[in-house]
Amino acid sequence: MSRERKGLSVWRFMPSWLPGILLAVSGCSKEPMPVEAPGAQTARVEEGGSASRLRELPTVDSSPVVSLFAQKLKQPTRLGETTAVHVKLPAPANEALADSLVRVVGDPKAPVVLFRSDTLAEMGAIPRSPGPGFFTLFSQLPDSELTRRLGSEAQLAKGEFGETTRERLLFNGRHPAARFTGLAVDTRGFRDGDMVPLAQCQEVPVSTQAGWEKTLLVRDPAVVLDPERTWDPCTGAGTKGGVWTFAHLIRQMAQGSATTPEVFVTQWLSRWLNDFTLNGDTVPARRAMYAEVIAPWAAASGAQSSLFLNASTGRWEVRLDKPLDLGIAPFRLLAIVNRIDLGNNTGGGYGRQANPGELRFVFGLTRPSPWGRGGTEATCNLKPFTAIFEYGVPGRGCQKVVGWARQWAQLGTHASFDALYRARLAAMTESVVLHGKDTDKGNWNALNQLRTNEAVLGPKQGRPWELREFRLADEDTSSGNDLPTYGGLRVHTLAQTPDDAAHDSQTDADVDLFVRTQVKSGVDQPVLLPTRCAAEFTVPHRFRGRPMRGANSLVAPPTHWAARGAPVSDATEVCARKEFSLNTCNGCHFQDTGTNDFSGVNNTAFTHISPTSGIPARLSKFLTGGGPGFMYSVPDAQFGASVASWSFADLQRRHEQLYELATCSSCGRFLGVDEGFLVRMEALAGAVPLDVSPGAEPPPFKVGAIHDVAMVTRLLELRPGFKQESWDAPLSFLKPPQVFVH
Repeated sequence: MSRERKGLSVWRFMPSWLPGILLAVSGCSKEPMPVEAPGAQTARVEEGGSASRLRELPTVDSSPVVSLFAQKLKQPTRLGETTAVHVKLPAPANEALADSLVRVVGDPKAPVVLFRSDTLAEMGAIPRSPGPGFFTLFSQLPDSELTRRLGSEAQLAKGEFGETTRERLLFNGRHPAARFTGLAVDTRGFRDGDMVPLAQCQEVPVSTQAGWEKTLLVRDPAVVLDPERTWDPCTGAGTKGGVWTFAHLIRQMAQGSATTPEVFVTQWLSRWLNDFTLNGDTVPARRAMYAEVIAPWAAASGAQSSLFLNASTGRWEVRLDKPLDLGIAPFRLLAIVNRIDLGNNTGGGYGRQANPGELRFVFGLTRPSPWGRGGTEATCNLKPFTAIFEYGVPGRGCQKVVGWARQWAQLGTHASFDALYRARLAAMTESVVLHGKDTDKGNWNALNQLRTNEAVLGPKQGRPWELREFRLADEDTSSGNDLPTYGGLRVHTLAQTPDDAAHDSQTDADVDLFVRTQVKSGVDQPVLLPTRCAAEFTVPHRFRGRPMRGANSLVAPPTHWAARGAPVSDATEVCARKEFSLNTCNGCHFQDTGTNDFSGVNNTAFTHISPTSGIPARLSKFLTGGGPGFMYSVPDAQFGASVASWSFADLQRRHEQLYELATCSSCGRFLGVDEGFLVRMEALAGAVPLDVSPGAEPPPFKVGAIHDVAMVTRLLELRPGFKQESWDAPLSFLKPPQVFVH
């Protein structure tokens, strides 16, 4: 029997994975880990945190780490499903559902219904159960998916993606927690009806700086200063309007807005000139936008400009005698970023259709003198201001996600950023940013949001830092919905971030209550500080009758958010506070990630991609962990290192996820049921076991557990009467929702 088959046999008799026990297991691995710099020390104490080797993480047995198994059925179901997919769901936020034989997750209008695996095995509906805590749904898994999976493993074994390793990292949320060895796919065992962990890679390419640069966060001068596709306002080198320029993105975005691109960008910049109020948050003007950005750009464009107060409207406006020249925009490309890790599912994470995440362009503001030709890096005058264009990669479904991941993985096979690499990357970016690529969004543009992070426009020598968000949509703060619109960029509240003018970041009672109730109820149990701490929650527009979500975010102050009543002895509340604060703009861009090195010697401050460090842009330790093979540990912002230090190696996390999608994902077709199925379930069982996300609107039916085995049989029989069209998704799509905003 193969080692993999033995591992699965052991798993059938093991108790559920107890993180506290497993993480106490230590050991060494002979597998290659992320490549470290020569002479690297075991630990590096630095401003705001310290770096240590990922090799110091404990090793755990591979089998209990597996949370998803696929098992071929002896015969198809009445709906033609051929495969049982067993998923280990986390404990429900609603404790009353803990012993339910049925679980409903996701959007009630398009629910995902699962049945307890132990119960199905007792009924004879499936051959075996993986054990306690697992729930089952059914899928059509074609043989072609297994063939593709074996082909990917063969490519890895041949070294087509570079040197590989079987040692994997286990992340809990954003935190590296342990190491384990990848398991091979036993296709023969699957065809014989064995339970097989199809969602895990046996091996992945070794994580290296060179790999990150080509597949995750591209900032090499060959790309960001590509003479064919970029234009540098500091030197005048390049091609005005090239496909990676600020001008190109604005021109594509402005189509359908009923304005010219030049007016479109002027209107956007003018939003800083006047106060505005959104969701009860009045954001003061930062009128230095005119002197720092608009006026110098106008002068370089050969235009006369002035700032004046319109007596009839009481608003400040800009007067230009000719349009701004978009081709010489003062925004310099710093990075092109692959955020496939943000690919989520509709319905709060437990949804139906996967998407390929985001593609981001990061630009830094300059004020060159001279502007363009004749200038040098020394005359560039880099400003602490980034503008980040964040696009939703068009497409839905597993095949689209896997295809997008494989394109990035193929870029990683290039030995350099040569002409072919840049041509392939350009084809990928154009497939996202061109007008008409997403007809469901405003201006038929795929933009999710445009965010700015700056410390050049503030009242005190540019400070404090401020973050703003803009969308091609009108935000209805009463319902929490966005309505795609045709026109200019609109201001938008900041996801997961409270109004820091109305709520004191250290003492606010509403924040304390929200963290200690809503966020706490969404914490994945059991909690083990600091290696097991993740939560699902949404900061609402209103809480306890008051506006909650902010229309901008200031940084330093606030440096982080505190839950003033959280006791240090309660691990769940310590975790809830960290999860809440880390996902705010304030915490993520300062103390919760250790991005607070004002000197700039050991780390960045406020930004994770520095706009003032030159080309290539410097990255934060939150992203790099201190370099391949390292993780960066940051003391808890409220309770200190004596309670917990949180480790980050975000590019390593993204690397693991990219290659899981590109080489190890299997796509199945699932037959969903409509919301009428839940209505019928309530009528028969008296309740629906829907696990409502913390902070979400209550459903229009009674929520409760189902304990009757006969009712499970009845519900299985009812499914064909409520079926919807099939949809494809990775077999691993039912992962717990994770709160990743940044």
